[in-house]
Amino acid sequence: MEGVRKPYRDKNFNIGKGEEGGPGDRPLIVQFCANNPETLLAAAKIVEPHCDAVDINLGCPQEIARKGHYGSFLQDEWEVIYNLIHILHKNLSIPVTAKFRVFSTVEKTVEYAKMLESAGAQILTCHGRTREQRGQMAGLADWEKIRAVKEAVAVPVIANGNVLFHTDIETCLAATGADAVMSAEGNLYNPAIFCPSSIASTSSTPISAPSTWMMPFDTGLHVPHTTLALEYLSIVKSLATPTSPSAVKGHLFKLMRPALGREKDLREKMGKVKVVKGKETEGWEKYEEVVLELQERMLRDATAAESCTADELVTIDPSTGLKILPHWLAQPYFRPETAQKLAQVRVNDKRTEIAAEELQDVDDSIIVGKRAASERTPEPDELAKRVKLTADLTN
Repeated sequence: MEGVRKPYRDKNFNIGKGEEGGPGDRPLIVQFCANNPETLLAAAKIVEPHCDAVDINLGCPQEIARKGHYGSFLQDEWEVIYNLIHILHKNLSIPVTAKFRVFSTVEKTVEYAKMLESAGAQILTCHGRTREQRGQMAGLADWEKIRAVKEAVAVPVIANGNVLFHTDIETCLAATGADAVMSAEGNLYNPAIFCPSSIASTSSTPISAPSTWMMPFDTGLHVPHTTLALEYLSIVKSLATPTSPSAVKGHLFKLMRPALGREKDLREKMGKVKVVKGKETEGWEKYEEVVLELQERMLRDATAAESCTADELVTIDPSTGLKILPHWLAQPYFRPETAQKLAQVRVNDKRTEIAAEELQDVDDSIIVGKRAASERTPEPDELAKRVKLTADLTN
């Protein structure tokens, strides 16, 4: 953000409108990609008064990260990474955190995590895939490596990877011993992924909605993707801060993916929506028209299936063995290769059950997993930052 034109900064973190980083946007962690410590510090200073922590993205595996020399493509330059974290740790009044990918071996992954901790990272988010595991080659995240990281460091660890359904949250916590779970792609396809089945949805429901319109599945509540899409568009319309039209279109396509493959005319119609600068509201309303039309079709299908039981509505993908929910509900997207591997793990792998049994006898205060003694004594101001951040995130 530092050293670039103000319009570009505002596009990524708009302070002037008072919404991003404002009272209604907290607690907030702002993430940066960087490879120059001084430039990173200057940028972090801009957002420091408007957020609760600054995170460094050390996990992005995309081609843009390779070209820009950041994200996971800094993974072999430990001195650079140490300096990026340490300069923020020493010069900010708020904590610095880091998100990273694992290496091919447990030993190097643990050594890497301990280096991040020693640099001053107050929270570590461990994505259980290597830099090479991306796109169609994503494969499965390695929860064993995340667990090894958790046992090796004293700071909180957030686990990332393989969380497709709500029930996967507790499974991941038990297997990794992590303090929390992060969902990235799963949250894009189903923003209600963290909603338990025991909590009634606060989303608006059409008066004529059948009993099949929402579905408790395992431990989660799955709501219609059109409901989520309409809620998202209402938020976009309500904000003074501009929203990127390409981001809106991308979110809508991901949200409604289960139905757009069937309703090809509406998929084409949505793809043709143009949002003109200065007339954004007209564009958002055109998207709403498409979503409302799709919602009518989904209500039709859900009504036709009202006599079916939940077991009859949930099908099994023959190529992967994974469960597919009715097409009017928000749900995860399975990449074919990843889905096949995940199905095999869920059938044959007993690591999660073993990990859960080991945790049953552990005192509640340390149920997040065994922790090795830290090789580094936290500094007083570091402890204060950590306590404040933990309080902000849990309130």
